[in-house]
Amino acid sequence: VAIKVMKEKFKNTAECGKFTEYKMLTKMTCHPNIVQLHDTFLNSANELYFVMEYMEVGNLYQLINERRRLSSSIGINEIRSVLYQILDALSHIHYKEQIFHRDIKPENLLLSYSGDGSLVLKLADFGLAKHLDNKPPFTDYVSTRWYRAPEVLLKSTNYSYPIDLWAVGAIFAELITLDPLFPGQSEIDQLYRICKILGSPEKNSSKEFNLPDIPPVSPLLMDEPRIFDLKIAFDNAPQDSPLTRTISSPILYKEPQERTLSRRSISNLSIELHRTEKISKFHKLNLWAKKYGLASDKSF
Repeated sequence: VAIKVMKEKFKNTAECGKFTEYKMLTKMTCHPNIVQLHDTFLNSANELYFVMEYMEVGNLYQLINERRRLSSSIGINEIRSVLYQILDALSHIHYKEQIFHRDIKPENLLLSYSGDGSLVLKLADFGLAKHLDNKPPFTDYVSTRWYRAPEVLLKSTNYSYPIDLWAVGAIFAELITLDPLFPGQSEIDQLYRICKILGSPEKNSSKEFNLPDIPPVSPLLMDEPRIFDLKIAFDNAPQDSPLTRTISSPILYKEPQERTLSRRSISNLSIELHRTEKISKFHKLNLWAKKYGLASDKSF
């Protein structure tokens, strides 16, 4: 097992019930891609302990770093499997549990091996999670910057589960290239990098981001064209990679309401990747996105 110790201290079990991650995990129904909580207890120092299943591989961040260090790409079968498992976990929490995570990042995606040697992924760390029926405003300081959705960067406090899907889109690209898609050094730099690849926000898109008005962040952000070529975005992308709209991924629509994914579409997407197994992985992902209408020619 793995032991997680909370930083906060609690007087008793009843007080623990007010702690977000405790509430989420103790009420969560079992799912193969959600980390399992075995037990909880308070020690004599009033520290809360979570007894959780042990994931021996570590997390997705560590896997990506190791593959980068070895100059060994992640195979398309592994990418398909990892992506499917992430989306299946999100489908469960969004539709079954009616919560959104708010901190999807590689470090919170734990890994182990199944009996046949394939990777098993489980979503962890529900400390920032919210119920979908919670009423905004929400804090705009959630999720790790590199995986933070545009509406959050633009200071919307009326966001929802689409911010989780945005993060998955960024992780998807990172699995392909082994480099972060948007490694911003600040929130302004983060927005700039997003606009640099995905295009600038439309002037009339305030309502789509649940904002009274798009903030005048910088005139430089307002005139960026959309890039469709991973070779431009990433120096280490294969030289033979064609123009692609995968930057792109189902979930890298900028408009929050466009980022939706059902359990059925998750299954269909995985099947489509399998059918196109012999196509180069970049072209395959391009076809995959276009087939399901997951890429957009629209600007931000």
